[in-house]
Amino acid sequence: MHQKPKVAFVCVHNSCRSQIAEALGKQLAADVFDSYSAGTETKPQINQDAVRLMKQLYGVDMEQNQYSKLLSEIPPVDIVITMGCNVSCPSLPCRYREDWGLDDPTGEKDDVFLEVIHSIEEKVCELKRRIDNGLL
Repeated sequence: MHQKPKVAFVCVHNSCRSQIAEALGKQLAADVFDSYSAGTETKPQINQDAVRLMKQLYGVDMEQNQYSKLLSEIPPVDIVITMGCNVSCPSLPCRYREDWGLDDPTGEKDDVFLEVIHSIEEKVCELKRRIDNGLL
């Protein structure tokens, strides 16, 4: 059986969007791909609004088994998804890359967070479908 592709969700601080994507990838697509997240800088903790809302929506405690980490701390990956860091997007060697163009909701109200979380959920499911169908 061939190995599942490894997907890295990347943004600069690895504290919010990429962490949400890693959590949703693990929850919704673990049968199709392995999820990692990382950034070029780290934060001492995952965004607390993201943690709270992910618990409410999905019953997932991101602080249980996720933390903010650098690109150098994850294994080599097959697919890189950048979250929309229009600043300087970190680069990782991979066979496929795409940018999801999501704005960072840090410091915004819950409804902005929820919009981003739902977008990430849709995109994770879409990515799962494409990988499953051999399109990536």
